[in-house]
Amino acid sequence: MALCFFVSDIHGNTRSYNKLFDLIKTETPEAVFIGGDILPSGFNVIIAEVKNYLKEVIIKGFSELRTEMKANYPQVFLILGNDDGKYDEKTVISAEKKGIWKYIHNKKTDFLDKKIFGYSYIPPTPFLIKDWEKYDVSRYTEPGCVSPEEGKRTVFVEPNIVKYSTIKKDLEELIDDEDLSNAIILFHSPPYKTNLDRAGLDGKFYDSVPLDVFVGSIAIRNLIEEKQPYITLHGHIHESPKLTGSWQDRIDSTYLFSAAHDGKELSVIKFDISEPSSAVRILL
Repeated sequence: MALCFFVSDIHGNTRSYNKLFDLIKTETPEAVFIGGDILPSGFNVIIAEVKNYLKEVIIKGFSELRTEMKANYPQVFLILGNDDGKYDEKTVISAEKKGIWKYIHNKKTDFLDKKIFGYSYIPPTPFLIKDWEKYDVSRYTEPGCVSPEEGKRTVFVEPNIVKYSTIKKDLEELIDDEDLSNAIILFHSPPYKTNLDRAGLDGKFYDSVPLDVFVGSIAIRNLIEEKQPYITLHGHIHESPKLTGSWQDRIDSTYLFSAAHDGKELSVIKFDISEPSSAVRILL
Protein backbone atom coordinates (compact mmCIF):
# COMPACT_ATOMS: atom_id res chain seq x y z
CA MET A 1 0.00 0.00 0.00
CA ALA A 2 1.22 3.50 -0.86
CA LEU A 3 -1.11 6.16 0.49
CA CYS A 4 -1.16 9.40 -1.52
CA PHE A 5 -2.89 12.75 -0.98
CA PHE A 6 -3.90 15.12 -3.74
CA VAL A 7 -4.91 18.75 -3.14
CA SER A 8 -5.37 21.70 -5.48
CA ASP A 9 -6.68 25.26 -5.62
CA ILE A 10 -6.02 26.17 -1.99
CA HIS A 11 -5.61 29.82 -3.08
CA GLY A 12 -3.64 30.94 -0.05
CA ASN A 13 -6.12 29.73 2.56
CA THR A 14 -3.91 29.42 5.63
CA ARG A 15 -6.55 27.46 7.52
CA SER A 16 -6.58 24.87 4.73
CA TYR A 17 -2.78 24.62 4.74
CA ASN A 18 -2.78 24.01 8.48
CA LYS A 19 -5.39 21.28 8.03
CA LEU A 20 -3.25 19.71 5.33
CA PHE A 21 -0.13 19.79 7.52
CA ASP A 22 -2.04 18.19 10.40
CA LEU A 23 -3.44 15.46 8.14
CA ILE A 24 0.00 14.67 6.74
CA LYS A 25 1.43 14.35 10.25
CA THR A 26 -1.44 12.13 11.38
CA GLU A 27 -1.72 9.77 8.40
CA THR A 28 1.87 9.90 7.02
CA PRO A 29 1.18 9.48 3.30
CA GLU A 30 4.05 8.43 1.07
CA ALA A 31 3.32 11.19 -1.45
CA VAL A 32 1.44 14.48 -1.63
CA PHE A 33 0.49 15.95 -5.01
CA ILE A 34 -0.31 19.69 -5.17
CA GLY A 35 -2.07 20.77 -8.35
CA GLY A 36 -1.55 24.53 -8.50
CA ASP A 37 -3.29 27.74 -7.46
CA ILE A 38 -1.40 27.59 -4.20
CA LEU A 39 -1.22 31.36 -3.57
CA PRO A 40 -3.79 34.02 -2.65
CA SER A 41 -5.52 35.54 -5.66
CA GLY A 42 -7.40 38.72 -6.50
CA PHE A 43 -7.11 41.58 -4.04
CA ASN A 44 -5.44 39.22 -1.57
CA VAL A 45 -2.35 39.19 -3.77
CA ILE A 46 -1.40 42.60 -2.36
CA ILE A 47 -1.54 41.18 1.14
CA ALA A 48 0.39 38.11 0.03
CA GLU A 49 3.24 40.25 -1.29
CA VAL A 50 3.46 42.19 1.97
CA LYS A 51 3.49 39.04 4.08
CA ASN A 52 5.60 37.09 1.60
CA TYR A 53 3.02 34.36 1.75
CA LEU A 54 4.91 31.77 -0.28
CA LYS A 55 7.94 31.88 2.01
CA GLU A 56 6.30 32.58 5.36
CA VAL A 57 3.32 30.22 5.15
CA ILE A 58 3.79 27.55 2.49
CA ILE A 59 7.54 26.97 2.41
CA LYS A 60 7.92 27.51 6.14
CA GLY A 61 5.03 25.11 6.83
CA PHE A 62 6.45 22.32 4.70
CA SER A 63 9.97 22.94 6.08
CA GLU A 64 8.76 22.58 9.66
CA LEU A 65 6.79 19.49 8.68
CA ARG A 66 9.91 17.95 7.14
CA THR A 67 11.95 18.67 10.27
CA GLU A 68 9.30 17.18 12.52
CA MET A 69 8.49 14.08 10.46
CA LYS A 70 12.08 13.22 9.50
CA ALA A 71 12.05 9.90 7.60
CA ASN A 72 8.25 9.89 7.50
CA TYR A 73 8.13 13.10 5.47
CA PRO A 74 6.35 12.35 2.18
CA GLN A 75 7.50 13.00 -1.34
CA VAL A 76 5.80 16.26 -2.34
CA PHE A 77 5.12 16.92 -6.04
CA LEU A 78 4.02 20.44 -6.93
CA ILE A 79 2.97 22.57 -9.89
CA LEU A 80 1.64 26.12 -10.09
CA GLY A 81 -1.74 27.19 -11.48
CA ASN A 82 -3.18 30.06 -13.48
CA ASP A 83 -3.75 32.17 -10.34
CA ASP A 84 -0.10 31.84 -9.30
CA GLY A 85 2.24 34.45 -10.73
CA LYS A 86 5.11 33.00 -12.73
CA TYR A 87 7.43 35.44 -10.96
CA ASP A 88 7.09 33.16 -7.90
CA GLU A 89 8.50 30.19 -9.82
CA LYS A 90 12.07 31.10 -8.80
CA THR A 91 11.16 30.88 -5.12
CA VAL A 92 9.44 27.54 -5.68
CA ILE A 93 12.57 26.20 -7.40
CA SER A 94 14.75 27.47 -4.54
CA ALA A 95 12.60 25.50 -2.09
CA GLU A 96 12.97 22.42 -4.30
CA LYS A 97 16.76 22.67 -3.96
CA LYS A 98 16.33 22.44 -0.19
CA GLY A 99 14.43 19.15 -0.55
CA ILE A 100 11.02 20.48 0.46
CA TRP A 101 9.29 19.33 -2.72
CA LYS A 102 9.79 18.43 -6.35
CA TYR A 103 8.62 21.13 -8.72
CA ILE A 104 7.50 19.13 -11.75
CA HIS A 105 5.94 21.52 -14.27
CA ASN A 106 6.91 20.29 -17.74
CA LYS A 107 9.13 17.63 -16.16
CA LYS A 108 9.33 13.90 -15.64
CA THR A 109 10.40 12.24 -12.40
CA ASP A 110 9.54 9.00 -10.62
CA PHE A 111 7.93 7.68 -7.47
CA LEU A 112 8.17 4.02 -6.51
CA ASP A 113 7.53 2.17 -9.78
CA LYS A 114 5.54 5.02 -11.35
CA LYS A 115 6.56 7.75 -13.77
CA ILE A 116 5.44 11.19 -12.61
CA PHE A 117 4.79 14.11 -14.98
CA GLY A 118 3.57 17.65 -14.30
CA TYR A 119 2.04 20.35 -16.47
CA SER A 120 0.55 23.71 -15.40
CA TYR A 121 -0.85 25.43 -18.50
CA ILE A 122 -4.57 25.78 -19.12
CA PRO A 123 -6.56 26.90 -22.20
CA PRO A 124 -7.53 30.59 -22.51
CA THR A 125 -9.94 31.95 -19.91
CA PRO A 126 -11.85 35.24 -19.42
CA PHE A 127 -9.22 36.26 -16.84
CA LEU A 128 -6.44 38.75 -17.58
CA ILE A 129 -3.42 37.07 -15.97
CA LYS A 130 -1.89 34.91 -18.71
CA ASP A 131 1.28 33.48 -17.08
CA TRP A 132 -0.10 29.94 -17.24
CA GLU A 133 -2.43 30.13 -20.23
CA LYS A 134 -1.76 28.88 -23.76
CA TYR A 135 -3.71 28.11 -26.87
CA ASP A 136 -4.99 24.56 -26.58
CA VAL A 137 -4.78 22.65 -29.89
CA SER A 138 -4.85 25.65 -32.26
CA ARG A 139 -4.82 29.44 -32.20
CA TYR A 140 -8.47 29.59 -31.21
CA THR A 141 -10.04 31.41 -28.29
CA GLU A 142 -13.52 30.51 -27.08
CA PRO A 143 -16.13 33.30 -27.09
CA GLY A 144 -15.88 35.36 -23.93
CA CYS A 145 -12.26 34.38 -23.27
CA VAL A 146 -9.17 36.57 -23.54
CA SER A 147 -6.45 35.47 -25.93
CA PRO A 148 -3.02 34.53 -24.50
CA GLU A 149 -1.67 37.32 -26.73
CA GLU A 150 -3.63 39.84 -24.67
CA GLY A 151 -3.94 40.22 -20.92
CA LYS A 152 -1.01 40.61 -18.53
CA ARG A 153 2.02 38.59 -17.46
CA THR A 154 4.32 38.80 -14.46
CA VAL A 155 7.32 37.74 -16.58
CA PHE A 156 8.26 38.57 -20.16
CA VAL A 157 7.65 35.94 -22.86
CA GLU A 158 8.69 36.35 -26.49
CA PRO A 159 5.60 37.32 -28.55
CA ASN A 160 6.21 34.55 -31.10
CA ILE A 161 6.22 31.94 -28.34
CA VAL A 162 2.95 33.30 -27.00
CA LYS A 163 1.47 33.36 -30.50
CA TYR A 164 2.45 29.90 -31.70
CA SER A 165 2.90 27.76 -28.60
CA THR A 166 0.10 25.34 -27.71
CA ILE A 167 -0.68 22.86 -24.95
CA LYS A 168 -0.79 20.17 -27.62
CA LYS A 169 2.79 20.86 -28.74
CA ASP A 170 4.05 21.06 -25.17
CA LEU A 171 2.55 17.69 -24.27
CA GLU A 172 3.95 16.07 -27.40
CA GLU A 173 7.44 17.25 -26.41
CA LEU A 174 7.02 16.32 -22.74
CA ILE A 175 5.62 12.84 -23.34
CA ASP A 176 7.32 11.98 -26.64
CA ASP A 177 7.09 8.18 -27.06
CA GLU A 178 6.82 7.37 -23.33
CA ASP A 179 4.67 4.43 -22.24
CA LEU A 180 2.19 6.01 -19.83
CA SER A 181 0.51 2.86 -18.57
CA ASN A 182 2.28 3.30 -15.21
CA ALA A 183 2.32 7.13 -15.21
CA ILE A 184 0.68 9.66 -12.91
CA ILE A 185 0.27 13.10 -14.51
CA LEU A 186 -0.35 16.18 -12.38
CA PHE A 187 -2.25 18.79 -14.41
CA HIS A 188 -3.89 22.05 -13.38
CA SER A 189 -6.45 21.94 -16.18
CA PRO A 190 -8.99 19.13 -16.43
CA PRO A 191 -9.60 17.39 -19.78
CA TYR A 192 -12.43 18.56 -21.98
CA LYS A 193 -15.98 17.25 -21.56
CA THR A 194 -15.65 15.21 -18.37
CA ASN A 195 -17.06 15.34 -14.86
CA LEU A 196 -14.13 17.57 -13.96
CA ASP A 197 -14.44 20.56 -16.33
CA ARG A 198 -18.12 21.55 -16.08
CA ALA A 199 -18.37 25.31 -15.50
CA GLY A 200 -21.44 27.22 -14.31
CA LEU A 201 -22.10 28.82 -17.70
CA ASP A 202 -25.59 27.48 -18.34
CA GLY A 203 -27.71 29.91 -20.34
CA LYS A 204 -24.89 32.43 -20.72
CA PHE A 205 -23.99 34.11 -24.00
CA TYR A 206 -21.23 36.26 -25.45
CA ASP A 207 -22.27 38.44 -28.41
CA SER A 208 -25.32 36.19 -28.84
CA VAL A 209 -23.11 33.06 -28.93
CA PRO A 210 -23.95 30.43 -26.27
CA LEU A 211 -20.95 29.61 -24.10
CA ASP A 212 -19.65 26.05 -23.87
CA VAL A 213 -20.24 24.75 -20.34
CA PHE A 214 -17.20 22.47 -20.66
CA VAL A 215 -13.97 24.45 -20.37
CA GLY A 216 -11.23 21.84 -20.06
CA SER A 217 -8.35 21.12 -22.42
CA ILE A 218 -8.95 19.21 -25.64
CA ALA A 219 -5.20 18.52 -25.87
CA ILE A 220 -5.20 16.91 -22.42
CA ARG A 221 -8.27 14.85 -23.32
CA ASN A 222 -6.62 13.68 -26.54
CA LEU A 223 -3.46 12.70 -24.68
CA ILE A 224 -5.43 10.64 -22.17
CA GLU A 225 -7.44 8.90 -24.88
CA GLU A 226 -4.37 8.09 -26.96
CA LYS A 227 -1.79 7.23 -24.28
CA GLN A 228 -3.96 5.95 -21.40
CA PRO A 229 -1.93 7.09 -18.38
CA TYR A 230 -2.54 5.24 -15.13
CA ILE A 231 -3.86 8.23 -13.15
CA THR A 232 -4.35 11.91 -13.99
CA LEU A 233 -4.87 14.60 -11.35
CA HIS A 234 -6.67 17.89 -12.04
CA GLY A 235 -8.04 21.09 -10.47
CA HIS A 236 -9.00 24.56 -11.73
CA ILE A 237 -12.80 24.28 -12.14
CA HIS A 238 -14.07 24.63 -8.59
CA GLU A 239 -17.78 24.14 -9.25
CA SER A 240 -17.50 21.08 -11.48
CA PRO A 241 -17.86 18.36 -8.81
CA LYS A 242 -20.97 20.11 -7.50
CA LEU A 243 -22.51 20.47 -10.96
CA THR A 244 -21.72 16.96 -12.17
CA GLY A 245 -22.02 15.19 -8.85
CA SER A 246 -18.58 13.65 -9.14
CA TRP A 247 -14.95 14.55 -8.41
CA GLN A 248 -13.71 11.64 -10.52
CA ASP A 249 -14.10 10.13 -13.97
CA ARG A 250 -12.71 7.41 -16.21
CA ILE A 251 -11.48 7.54 -19.79
CA ASP A 252 -11.05 3.90 -20.73
CA SER A 253 -8.43 2.59 -18.27
CA THR A 254 -7.33 6.01 -16.93
CA TYR A 255 -8.50 7.18 -13.52
CA LEU A 256 -9.18 10.95 -13.37
CA PHE A 257 -9.42 12.81 -10.04
CA SER A 258 -10.16 16.46 -9.27
CA ALA A 259 -9.36 18.14 -5.96
CA ALA A 260 -11.06 21.43 -6.93
CA HIS A 261 -13.87 22.45 -4.59
CA ASP A 262 -16.19 25.47 -4.39
CA GLY A 263 -16.76 25.36 -0.64
CA LYS A 264 -14.80 26.64 2.33
CA GLU A 265 -13.46 23.21 3.20
CA LEU A 266 -10.14 21.72 2.16
CA SER A 267 -10.72 19.00 -0.43
CA VAL A 268 -8.29 16.09 -0.17
CA ILE A 269 -8.28 13.12 -2.53
CA LYS A 270 -6.83 10.09 -0.77
CA PHE A 271 -5.79 7.18 -2.96
CA ASP A 272 -3.71 4.05 -2.79
CA ILE A 273 -1.29 4.11 -5.68
CA SER A 274 -1.81 0.35 -6.18
CA GLU A 275 -5.62 0.55 -6.05
CA PRO A 276 -6.92 3.87 -7.46
CA SER A 277 -10.47 2.51 -7.71
CA SER A 278 -10.70 2.84 -3.92
CA ALA A 279 -9.95 6.60 -3.91
CA VAL A 280 -12.03 8.81 -1.62
CA ARG A 281 -12.51 12.54 -1.22
CA ILE A 282 -12.67 14.11 2.22
CA LEU A 283 -13.67 17.70 3.02
CA LEU A 284 -12.02 19.21 6.10
